[in-house]
Amino acid sequence: MFSKLFFCLIFLTALTPLYSQEPLAQQLKSIIENKKATVGIAVLYNGKILVTVNDKAGYPMMSTFKFPLALAVLERLDKQGLPLETELFISKPDLHPDTYSPLREARPEGNFKITIGELLKYSVALSDNNACDILFKYIGGPLVTEKYIHGLGIKDVAISQTEAKMMESEDNCMLNWTKPSAAVLLLETFLQNQMFSKNEVLFLERAMADCKTGNNKLKAGLPKQVLFAHKTGSSGRNEFGYKVADNDMGFVVFPNGQYYTIAVFIMNSRETDQENAKIMADISRTVYEYFVNNYHS
Repeated sequence: MFSKLFFCLIFLTALTPLYSQEPLAQQLKSIIENKKATVGIAVLYNGKILVTVNDKAGYPMMSTFKFPLALAVLERLDKQGLPLETELFISKPDLHPDTYSPLREARPEGNFKITIGELLKYSVALSDNNACDILFKYIGGPLVTEKYIHGLGIKDVAISQTEAKMMESEDNCMLNWTKPSAAVLLLETFLQNQMFSKNEVLFLERAMADCKTGNNKLKAGLPKQVLFAHKTGSSGRNEFGYKVADNDMGFVVFPNGQYYTIAVFIMNSRETDQENAKIMADISRTVYEYFVNNYHS
């Protein structure tokens, strides 16, 4: 834990204003200007160049919290000396009926065993809410995940609600929040700090690359041949027609091995779902082209 915390402290010290890129920030601000939503953006290029827009507020995470949950699960496995092939028993009551769950659709009868690795795939790649809450139960609850992330030196994150609890009220959705800068820092910490075994790191990277949700968001702004691994999150709309949150976060890898992490969180949007997705795609395209034009010529 000390080595991870030390990394984050050194990393934060390195992110001085000298590395900010005002031209890119201005381009991003022009994309979200006059939009009927609050849009927070953070981009971190090669761990050195940090660009943020509207980063002061905390944004509801929705299912993007399944990425920090995955980190906490891998940490628990490492502490217990257990492999990803470790099995958990899934009872029928674990498969809540009124939530998004490909796992329940595949095994509606319940009362079966499944590996933690498979549960992580369901949670990260398919955004399965039941798989998520089963994993929360395995590690001891959402606050265990929050404590673990805080222990990495990343404080602008709050995780206290399960998917089931978030289904109960909009207020509960607001209790799981982060800042875009904290999201990219967490991604950077995962990519650079050798937190887990090579096999576990590759497993989670592959699960994120195989993400089946939000293909019209950040991914839509990138060339098809570019490697993009991510986790999305989205809410419904409240009684006033506002979408509480529409999010995407992940990392882009160039063919030469250079990369950047990116997080876009949209809050209280009166735009359509299609327009929210377009905002994210336009941001993604602008960021990618900026780094290609300025650092890959």
